[in-house]
Amino acid sequence: MSAAKKLFLLGCLLFIPFYCNAEDQDIVSIKALVSRILPKHESQFEFTKSKSKVKADAFTLESGKDGRIHIAGNNANSMAVALNYYLNNYCHTTVSWYAEVPVVVPDKLPGVPTLVKSNAKVERRFFLNYCTYGYTMPFFSWKEWERLIDWMALNGVNMPLAITGQEAVWYAVWEKMGMSDSEIRSYFTGPTYLPWNRMANIDKWNGPLPMSWLEQQKELQQRILLRERSLNMKPVLPAFSGHVPAKLKELYPQANIKYLGRWAGFSDNYRCHFLNPEDPLFAKIQKMYLEEQKALFGTDHIYGIDPFNEVDPPSWKPEYLKEISHNIYRTVTSVDPGAEWMQMSWMFYHNKKQWTPKRIKALLTGVSRGKMSLLDYHCENVELWKTTNNFYGQPYIWCYLGNFGGNTTITGNVKESGQRLNEALNKKNKNLIGIGSTLEGLDVIQFPYEYILTQAWTATPADKEWIDNLADRHVGFSSPKLRQAWQILFNDIYTQIPRSLGILPALRPILGKYQERRTEITYPTKRLEEVWKLMSDVSECDRNEYQLDLIAVGRQVLGNKFLKLKLELDSCYVNKDLVGLQRTGNTMKEVLVDLDYLTAGNSRCSIGKWIDDARAYGNNDLEKAYYEKNARNLITTWGGSLNDYANRTWSGLIRTYYVRRWSMYIDELTASVMSGKPFDQQQLDKAIGEFEQNWVNSTEKIDCVETSHVQQFCRYLIQKYGI
Repeated sequence: MSAAKKLFLLGCLLFIPFYCNAEDQDIVSIKALVSRILPKHESQFEFTKSKSKVKADAFTLESGKDGRIHIAGNNANSMAVALNYYLNNYCHTTVSWYAEVPVVVPDKLPGVPTLVKSNAKVERRFFLNYCTYGYTMPFFSWKEWERLIDWMALNGVNMPLAITGQEAVWYAVWEKMGMSDSEIRSYFTGPTYLPWNRMANIDKWNGPLPMSWLEQQKELQQRILLRERSLNMKPVLPAFSGHVPAKLKELYPQANIKYLGRWAGFSDNYRCHFLNPEDPLFAKIQKMYLEEQKALFGTDHIYGIDPFNEVDPPSWKPEYLKEISHNIYRTVTSVDPGAEWMQMSWMFYHNKKQWTPKRIKALLTGVSRGKMSLLDYHCENVELWKTTNNFYGQPYIWCYLGNFGGNTTITGNVKESGQRLNEALNKKNKNLIGIGSTLEGLDVIQFPYEYILTQAWTATPADKEWIDNLADRHVGFSSPKLRQAWQILFNDIYTQIPRSLGILPALRPILGKYQERRTEITYPTKRLEEVWKLMSDVSECDRNEYQLDLIAVGRQVLGNKFLKLKLELDSCYVNKDLVGLQRTGNTMKEVLVDLDYLTAGNSRCSIGKWIDDARAYGNNDLEKAYYEKNARNLITTWGGSLNDYANRTWSGLIRTYYVRRWSMYIDELTASVMSGKPFDQQQLDKAIGEFEQNWVNSTEKIDCVETSHVQQFCRYLIQKYGI
């Protein structure tokens, strides 16, 4: 037996009390959570296991006669929600999903004036997205995972996506199938691209994956799962969906293996292969995979299976699609009779022309009703439950996506999403079983996801009160100006459906208005500037959440200003106005420098941590450089046709990457006017492309400046730009 399996079995033995005495384990788990986030206040809480009179999760919160805060709940997860409710509403504090941010509470905890009772409106609360594992979490340490799991519990998440470490399982399977070490590891992508390898979008890109990575991630996944299960979560693990290495076609020439469709501009060298589920080899691989995964990671009998995410299936015939889903599920239940298939519905939205109602119905009804559940992935944009006859009776989870590519921008129709969600809940559809968030990147602003997840509970304040309370807990006191700023943000700014964008400084420069459409905003820029002024006028405060608010709003204000300047610059070029061109170009360069200093005010808005975390995973210089290249590649050139898809307006990245690209553009326009020669976009793109690739391949350390006082710097910028 391997050391990893021994470690996992030992962990399971440690949790035997959970099965023998659930009450004791729930209390142990919630107390351990308190000790992690509030180590000085453990003794000020009393936890009690209660039996809910209804089937739903429930909690109560009150002050006890002993002066302590009394929390009762039917399990550790509901007690964690109660704890978070207390911290938010009475201690005016927010628990960050970032491990380095301490939870700030008064030395003497405030009392709870009246008894608070709350029940969960839905059974399941889902969190995460395959893409989050690439855009945010590829280099998370256990310390960072530990805080994120605590944050999930505090926000009621009881069904997280859990796909870390699956390459170790696949390695064992493919080795048994006759593949060599180098063949297997070359089939895997680099670490930041693993989500798209797992979803059968690309193979090989930025591989081969180091063996040390597989071992590290396997052990990390075991710790993740033990902690999540101790907090009453049912992690969603993967099952085999048909994606196989190209080498398998060579090893098993009789197998029914076909190409999947091309994806995102990648060449055929990176294209994925699909094994037809009717082929006997499919069931064999499924059995091998699920048994190996169970030995390493256990199971909660819920499996994420997404055979055709953003790629075309081998056939669009409805009868073929129905047979595919039927046979996939059959191979899973032959190993785990109690299995449930969880399916993303994203592909139905992404390729809506091909995924007609007839084809969707065929795929979904190939599995018995109740044995497949759907993630209605992007409900702030399109609620597919409305256009698919409630997913033809299959259970579904209403999800808010909110972020694409980890882009650092203010976007999202949060208030409208809350209204949509409550409408769905009020319909009382029997197959609406959960609420979730499928964000692609954590970015730095938590509030949309906290807001959506709080809607899962009955003790949720009305919107105005919720937002006022949010403002209070971001500074730790009641500030009329900050409350006003947040009400404007909620009602007037967070109004547009999120999509892949960013702010213009983070996009490759192109002459004309194409980029204006990519970074379009639907609110008056003056309204956001008003928010920044109000926020900056708050009494002196150094709380992390307030810092991030100032940076996020200021970054967007400067990005909007940069867009306006870009249009002026292009106009000056068209009119051959050299003086105006030089003046506007210099102002644009100043804005970029100011953006770099502004974002330097918090480590989560800087490229330094991203690269340092990547290099920390390496065991030697070669591995460190490999991980750094993956980290640089994803947030810049990406691959295929996805250049700038995952752009980040981060300190250090702005100064060493975005400033250079925009300077090249401004200088070329200026040279064109001065010489009278036409501007050549194609030639500029080639020069910028060469620079980008050199930057991705570089391991030169990026020294990030530090802005010591974000609030004062924001006041300076507001005055400088006449806001």
